[in-house]
This record gives sequence, structure tokens and C-alpha cells, in this order.
Amino acid sequence: MPLEKKIVAVPYFSNSDTDYVYKANISVYGNELTGIFIAKKINEATHRVVFTTEFGNKLLDFEISENDFKVNSIAEELDRKILINTLKNDFRLLLRKQYLIEEQFENTTDEVYQSREGNMYNFLFVSKTNEKQYKIVHSSRTKEKISISFDSENNIFAERVVIQHKNIKLKIELNYLQSKSN
Repeated sequence: MPLEKKIVAVPYFSNSDTDYVYKANISVYGNELTGIFIAKKINEATHRVVFTTEFGNKLLDFEISENDFKVNSIAEELDRKILINTLKNDFRLLLRKQYLIEEQFENTTDEVYQSREGNMYNFLFVSKTNEKQYKIVHSSRTKEKISISFDSENNIFAERVVIQHKNIKLKIELNYLQSKSN
């Protein structure tokens, strides 16, 4: 199938005027961690990601871009290299603004765009019915590693995001927090 697009932009987390605030539920090897996840685009290339407890204690604070990663702070119990690298990869996938496409496929319901990242692949799924991007799958040549699903009313803002790892027991669920007026 000929390429329709050379670049696919990801609409979520891209507006620097918006603080993306979510209630987060992280399940890792049977342990549950809940809190508030905040992502803010601080310049053209960089996002700041903060995860706090519901009482406001900061658990982690990262600055992340395509090429850079900085830990501003992290709680001692989370300060494990493997966890930091996993979250860095997850958030880099989640917050990337665009993917360079090398192949395109389709099935009865979706347009699927393939992007290469070193020896890994990213597959972006766009529904044919409503033209919304609803999933990114990060995989090796043969095996799915991470799946990120988006529920979105308008394809600009994701009300719900689920990051599911296939090779480790880690699931991150983000549900948008509506600001209460009154």
C-alpha cells in the first residue's frame, strides 16, 4: 500500500497552554499506586511530568523530550534504574508529538501506520469510522511490548489513557480529572 503520510502527528498532550491532569492508577506486580499525574508541554520539544500522591506529596518529577531526560526529583522507594528507564520509555511514547512513517497498512476498521525506532517498531492505529487515533503499539519484530490506548471524544484530548506492558506486570491507567466549578 502506498504511503499516504510520511509523518503522523499525535494530537494528545501537544498544547502548551494546557495542564493535562489525570487521576492515575499504577498496577505493578500486584501492587497498586494511586495519585495525580500531570503532564505539561514546557517548550516545543520538552514535557514535564509530575506524579504526586492524592495528598500532594511528589513521587516523581521528570523532564522528557525525544533526546533528553532529566529526573528533577523521585521518591526513594521509586528510585530504581529499571523503573526509571521503563517510565522514561513509556512517557516518551505517550508524549511524542509525531512519528516518521515508513509503512502503512489497513484492515476493515483501521489505518495502521508503522514507524521504526532503532530495532523496535511503533504501530499507530487510526479508526476509519471516526478518524481518531486510539492506540499505539510498541513492539519488536515479532512481539508486542507496550500498548497505549486512548479514549477521546474529540481526537484532541484523551479522557482516558491506558499503558499496558505485555512482558512485565505493569499497567498505568490515567483518567482525566475534570475541574469542578462551584
